[in-house]
Amino acid sequence: MNKERQSKIKQLARQIKKNPKDSFSKFALALEFRKQGAFGKARILFEDILKNDPDYIGVYYHLGKLYEMHDRLSDARKMYKLGIPKAEQQQKLRTKSELQEALQHLEFEMDN
Repeated sequence: MNKERQSKIKQLARQIKKNPKDSFSKFALALEFRKQGAFGKARILFEDILKNDPDYIGVYYHLGKLYEMHDRLSDARKMYKLGIPKAEQQQKLRTKSELQEALQHLEFEMDN
């Protein structure tokens, strides 16, 4: 892991320690962990956001993709299906479209 990424991870961790309810920093840290292959740490953070801030719309796509990577296909499907109406409620049309596309792709793969 390069020093810049390591520094970013430490900075995000400090921010979360100061404000444990900071979903933005948790999300950013989860993405950093995913980039370095620390999928378990990323999943824990994504699931924490989902539990404590279910309106944080970006978590549905990324947690779904993480579940897909680990063959938790029914969990991935659930994430996409939960995220679609939330994205619609928040008028996040691009996110809604991404979730719908991920769901369609997953269901196609599951059927074949």
